[in-house]
Amino acid sequence: MGFSKNIPEAGSFTSRPQNNRLEREDPIIGAFNRKKGIDPEVFLSYILQRVAGNLVPMAYNAGASEKGGDVCCPLSARSVRGLLPLSMFLLVFTLLLNCDCVSSYSSGYWGFTCRNSTDVERRKFGPITPGVCSEETKHLPVCECGFKMLDSCFLSRNKMLEIEKGANDFNIPIIRSNRKLVATTDGGLHSPSCLVFNSAWRVQQLEQEPHEKLNYPSSAGIQRPNNDEDIAFMSILELGQLLKANLITSVELTGIFLKRLKRYGPVLESVITITEELAYKQAKEADQLLAEGKYLGPLHGIPYGLKDIIAVPNYTTTWGSTSFKDQVLDIEAWVYKRLKSAGAVLVAKLVTGSLAYDDIWFGGRTRNPWNIEEYSTGSSAGPASCTSAGLVPFAIGSETAGSITYPASRCGVTALRPTFGAVGRTGVMSIAESLDKLGPFCRNSVDCVIVLDAIRGKDPDDVSSRDIPFRDPFSVDITKLTVGYLEDAEMEVVHVLQSKGVNMVPFNLSYTVDSVQGILNFTMDVEMLVHFDKWQRSNLDDEYEAQDQWPIELRRARAISAVDYVQAQRARGILIQQVRESFRVDAFIGNATDWEKVCVGNLVGFPVVVVPTGFKKISDAPSNDSRRRTTITTGIYAPPDRDHVALALAMAYQSVTNHHKQRPPIDDLRSNDSIPNSPKTL
Repeated sequence: MGFSKNIPEAGSFTSRPQNNRLEREDPIIGAFNRKKGIDPEVFLSYILQRVAGNLVPMAYNAGASEKGGDVCCPLSARSVRGLLPLSMFLLVFTLLLNCDCVSSYSSGYWGFTCRNSTDVERRKFGPITPGVCSEETKHLPVCECGFKMLDSCFLSRNKMLEIEKGANDFNIPIIRSNRKLVATTDGGLHSPSCLVFNSAWRVQQLEQEPHEKLNYPSSAGIQRPNNDEDIAFMSILELGQLLKANLITSVELTGIFLKRLKRYGPVLESVITITEELAYKQAKEADQLLAEGKYLGPLHGIPYGLKDIIAVPNYTTTWGSTSFKDQVLDIEAWVYKRLKSAGAVLVAKLVTGSLAYDDIWFGGRTRNPWNIEEYSTGSSAGPASCTSAGLVPFAIGSETAGSITYPASRCGVTALRPTFGAVGRTGVMSIAESLDKLGPFCRNSVDCVIVLDAIRGKDPDDVSSRDIPFRDPFSVDITKLTVGYLEDAEMEVVHVLQSKGVNMVPFNLSYTVDSVQGILNFTMDVEMLVHFDKWQRSNLDDEYEAQDQWPIELRRARAISAVDYVQAQRARGILIQQVRESFRVDAFIGNATDWEKVCVGNLVGFPVVVVPTGFKKISDAPSNDSRRRTTITTGIYAPPDRDHVALALAMAYQSVTNHHKQRPPIDDLRSNDSIPNSPKTL
């Protein structure tokens, strides 16, 4: 019952081999299978020769075979009697060495049921062809270790054998037939599951709420700065005002960000592909439309970057992985279509951790602009790092379990993990269909509103997406809100919001489910393995950039039964119900990177805005006057479909603070670093 790339599939075992090669070559095993009695002295002779033959002299009769080959002759019974103590020791020692668990496969003998990890690692029992078991494993008795891994040891031996036969006769043909239909392509780009997670709490009420046209604040009177550095750190609204006032063209703006991507991208290891040709083409189109008096909205002519799990035709979509680094997908991702229709200009495909796991990818490991010695953490490492360093005005990342909140917190940028289902995911590599979300990394929360408004909506090819009601965050009366704060909330945020008239109250998100983190891991790992079944079966996980990450998790996922996966989803349903009942506030403030809250938020599907709230000195600063810092952030959480509430509170906080306006010391490098095209280190 296989759970690893090197362990045979369930279909390879037979309950009672008859007249097979192993019986013909090993009469003792043949007698075992036929349940015949064995003379103890003959059995010990067999053990000494078959198990410990390298320690006991063997008598050879050259020319004994008809063809003149060497034939091994067994020891005499008298010799065996003298070696009885040694043989018993060798028998017990060998059993313990070669099997992690010993089966009572029949009442009259011991059966080896599992091989040790050394044998597996040496591929002694691994499939020669993916999905096909080796000859050695085809004749092993039923593996009780497999039932143990599934927590099914309550089954009797006869029931195990019955299950094995049923798996061979019934399950395996269905499994292989389904695999041919849906598991021939990795990444989850095709054939989505018909089991859909809906995060809405009040479906009927929300469907009746009207959509509002957003009333964006005015940025009139903005002047073009004298240097490109200042332009690079302007907000979307400010850049849009420059474009509308003809103080800069989209082509000029695109050139500024392309230059920064080429200059700093290699140092931060944050950029995979610069889409220069496409960028200038889209920028010229944006300028032409403006010249004709056609304005598409606040993203018109604004450069941006995409996490490289999002497909764009004619450019590689590498998923950050060695296995797929040359992959070109002829797909326009839904989110790319939405941004293109809004007039935005794609300048780069940004780093994703390999297969969207943390910040390690095939080209290195992405760094934190606020401290070049640190890594960005989280698979949306490129979008966070590039936005923080002013390489793009905004970027689109994704989160399954922390990949927006963690890198945003580490790199000190404002980011939104929206309600599950708010943004369509067609053309995006999938980890977990019931968890994956796309969201923006921006200069501030106003920019997050602008981007979410552009990319939200029902994607006809993503069955999990919804046309969620999005009330105007700029018109929310925050003085009518009751907002909770947890013990780990940044109190500066609490005090600022309180000073602006928000009713702030102590709060605790209550639930009794004690396996939240386990539910998240079960859900994510099983759904990920569904999308990368072929990858694992082809042993491509051996090429993975960090062997202690997906390879181990996805091998372990092979041992999660369908029953236990569904039970985890039922437990998830209880969690959602309990969280909904305890959510007696309009929003709450709390740590954005606490793992328990990350798991709860993603399982329930509610949104969070990550906002920078300050800085502290690093402990290993290279000098006393170093500008390197550790960023401090907090999260503003709201119920599902109430993204506008969290964003309204974030905007209120940032309207009177300037932490989000600070620029990282990107030129404060390590001694062995260099910046391309840089005249000096500042």
